[in-house]
Amino acid sequence: MKKKGILVTIFFGFILLSSTIFIAFPGVDPEENNPNLTVTGTPADNFPDDQRAQFCGSSNAKSTDYVREFSIPTLCTNPLAIVTDYDGNVWFTETNTGNLAKFDPTTETFVEYDNPSWPQGGRSMMWGIDYAPDGTVWYTDETYDSVWKFSTINEKYGRLPYPSEGNSLPQKLQIHGSQIIVNDFTGNKITFLDPNQSEEDVNYLSIPSPIDDSVTADFAIDANNNVWFTNWLFQQGGVLVKFNQNDYFDSVSNSNEKLLPLLDFVEIYSLPPELLTPNGSVVADDGTIWLADTTSSYFFNFDPVTEKFIQYITSDPLPATYGNQTGIVKTPISRPYWIDIDQQGRLVFNTQNANNISVMDPKSQSLIEYHVPSKNPYWGDCDPGTGFMLSDCGLAQIFDFAIDGEKIWFTEWVENNIGVVDTSVSLPLEIQFESDSIELTPGDTKHFNFIVSPKSQKDLLGVSLIMSPTHDFLNVELVNNSPKTFQLDSNTPRPILTSIHAAEDSVPGIYKILLGAQSTDVAISKFVTVTIK
Repeated sequence: MKKKGILVTIFFGFILLSSTIFIAFPGVDPEENNPNLTVTGTPADNFPDDQRAQFCGSSNAKSTDYVREFSIPTLCTNPLAIVTDYDGNVWFTETNTGNLAKFDPTTETFVEYDNPSWPQGGRSMMWGIDYAPDGTVWYTDETYDSVWKFSTINEKYGRLPYPSEGNSLPQKLQIHGSQIIVNDFTGNKITFLDPNQSEEDVNYLSIPSPIDDSVTADFAIDANNNVWFTNWLFQQGGVLVKFNQNDYFDSVSNSNEKLLPLLDFVEIYSLPPELLTPNGSVVADDGTIWLADTTSSYFFNFDPVTEKFIQYITSDPLPATYGNQTGIVKTPISRPYWIDIDQQGRLVFNTQNANNISVMDPKSQSLIEYHVPSKNPYWGDCDPGTGFMLSDCGLAQIFDFAIDGEKIWFTEWVENNIGVVDTSVSLPLEIQFESDSIELTPGDTKHFNFIVSPKSQKDLLGVSLIMSPTHDFLNVELVNNSPKTFQLDSNTPRPILTSIHAAEDSVPGIYKILLGAQSTDVAISKFVTVTIK
């Protein structure tokens, strides 16, 4: 377990960095670092005094026109995986208590269910969760290599040991028909189990991944029951894998073998070199695969028919998220993490370093990024000298979300809050393009104009433009030195004149540029398709 903890610390310690400051990752005994603890009788006692502000946060719930937060009654729970049930109740794991908690949006009350099997002072990153039709909540536990179930009927816990060989880390979890599917992040496998079996008789089937010594990230299931997942090496790229589980299980049942060669039932696609850390994955209604890259500001679409990837980009994080007191941050990135799809076919993903919940409509090629107001200054390069108050600088570490109709629930791991985005709330502005696409040749420059139109009856102060190309050989500039930040007057549309340039060394292909505008609470933009011939 210690070796696994070291591996997880190295990877997630990198992912959890803000600026270039190393942040200690939970998994070490606080008494080894600081034997002089102030005992509070709360989960904060799992951290030494000098780490409590960093990991326990303020627990102050905040709100905007689009986001509302709720403070968890127990201090320092570190909420992580989150899901909603059929009645709209919100369930989430508490990584610093081992408990499952429920929030009732109607009464706005919390219930935290004590887990009698959890060891005193135990902590675990619980990344995966799902709700079953029989009223049980299933979730993963990486520290103790477990899959837990909680009956919402009799309010009892059950634990299933996860098959660990070496450095297993059961991560995301999905109930699919009669199966529960789990990806083993460091154990390099996808595991299937039957939730209807007893705890004593449960059988696991683990399918090894085709790339040795890689990690196995999030998975998605298409309409034909194929399981899509990624294998990758840290900062070295990897592959997208399609596993035909129907053919595999049919072949196993018709043979005398318990396990058949995986490679006979998979198709492997090399990831583009720009895609280094694909954590989140989802299958869209049109059968294409979407991947979120956690070490950049990119997310990607893959078409299995053409076997082509298209690269997309988010807006830059607001300066308040990273602070940059030392000036070390030259190119801030947003870090898209997990990705899902709602009933309207819109993509939803959390951008860890931007403190955003984002909604992308593939049909309209629009992107809305909702900014979460709570921030923890110990996860940014924050200082009052930057012009930001400490309470408005940093990150809440939004590590998971759950879609429930037009609402998106999320957890704030280091602020001890949960929150909700209401996507039905009217937006303050809209973006109108003169055209959805543009064609260029290498070395060519063309004008491209769009309009920022107000949708609110009040003036918007401090609106800033978004002009983000996905590749360095594409460049967007304002014409006539127009200001990038301005006041948007109500009922007065603002035309934006730009020029788009393709460098001489541009590679022919199809690319995306994100154009739009943002306020402190929300960013609204659209993608223009650039074809370089």
